[in-house]
Amino acid sequence: MLYLFDLRAPCDSMTMVDIVGLKRHYEMASGTVKALDGIDLKIEEGERILLLGPSGSGKTTLLNCLAALDNPTEGDYNFNGNEVPKGHAEKMTTFRRENIGYVFQFFNLLQDLTVLENILLIQELSDGRDEARAKELLALVGLEAEMNRFPAEISGGQQQRVAIARSLAKRPNLLLGDELTGNLDSATSDKVMEVLVSACEAEGITTVMVTHDESLTKYATRVIRLDSGKIISDEMA
Repeated sequence: MLYLFDLRAPCDSMTMVDIVGLKRHYEMASGTVKALDGIDLKIEEGERILLLGPSGSGKTTLLNCLAALDNPTEGDYNFNGNEVPKGHAEKMTTFRRENIGYVFQFFNLLQDLTVLENILLIQELSDGRDEARAKELLALVGLEAEMNRFPAEISGGQQQRVAIARSLAKRPNLLLGDELTGNLDSATSDKVMEVLVSACEAEGITTVMVTHDESLTKYATRVIRLDSGKIISDEMA
């Protein structure tokens, strides 16, 4: 059965994400863990949001709820004016495929495919193979010269830039990053973030990134801090 979600359609306002009263609680032997405990959040199109907070503050859980990778215990989540599916794996997968890009800390590139083939594979799983577009994305992240090399043959920073290009290949509305510079030194982190900001601006993509690195706030338009499953500050950068 095919599930269709008209989530790419523009809405009257510029609000892309509208979350009200979001909670994610886990029952453990020691009691209830409140990973998210009443999150209210609006995200406007084009924003670059950094989520900061200590380990266990709820950053990654919030990111996973935004991606419909996790089901909230309660609360409302609307995306471009439409309710995001929850509790139904197939509908959630469709939502992610049509709307969400995800960049991981450990790159998650397929080692037996070239840089170009890694991007072409993602295209084949979404809108269809488009080699010209794939090469354009590699040029966007400054790696057109590396397209025929394998991931093991390029640096960690270059692999993360490939991961960014790969995530853009499906033309997501919202790009999510979970500690995407966590394995990189500070100089390489800056290069990766500069590429990410430039690419997302060029593609018109909204971004939400989780990090522990305070120095990355300079790349954000907005900084949200979490602690104990709650937003404790929300400021324009």
